[in-house]
Amino acid sequence: MTSARPALILASTSRYRRELLERLRLPFSVQAPDVDEVPLAGEAPATTARRLALAKARAVAQRNPDALVIGSDQMAELDGAAIGKPGSHERAVCQLRAMSGRTVLFHTAVAVVCLAGGYAAEAVVPATVRVRRLSDNEIEHYLRSERPYDCAGSAKSETLGIALLEAIESDDPTALVGLPLIRTCALLRAAGLDPLAA
Repeated sequence: MTSARPALILASTSRYRRELLERLRLPFSVQAPDVDEVPLAGEAPATTARRLALAKARAVAQRNPDALVIGSDQMAELDGAAIGKPGSHERAVCQLRAMSGRTVLFHTAVAVVCLAGGYAAEAVVPATVRVRRLSDNEIEHYLRSERPYDCAGSAKSETLGIALLEAIESDDPTALVGLPLIRTCALLRAAGLDPLAA
């Protein structure tokens, strides 16, 4: 890497990831990665998250080879099967009913790529979530209040979705929201960008 601070780009249109990255107080821009996010046949959810995070970062890095590009992806898993974004109220109801009283594993991947610097690294941060036993009335109230149809697992833990849960276990508290900042900082430092450097 050169001594000049490289441009930082978030390869995501997710407002949740943008808001999380803003916490680091680093100047950055946002670009859509335009990546096919369909899991491959037989692909494990954690593998899907890792592959897509890296693919998003690389897609934007191809257009910005001198920049540091952050890509991220998240997959939820119940009994070994992937749970994606519901996209509709009906599918969200089905997801939350299936998750009620169960333990769900969220895999949040982050990748940092700089083509000019020859740097590419990624990590997957798990979060184990125990969901309360939910009544249909609770599910309906939550979904009508939050409309979390663009979130894997139909819940936003950073807002009212926290009331659906009994416990969250993870070594990175922001992973469940969509961008594991502890791991992101580590990857950025390894790439030559220290969020705490003046």
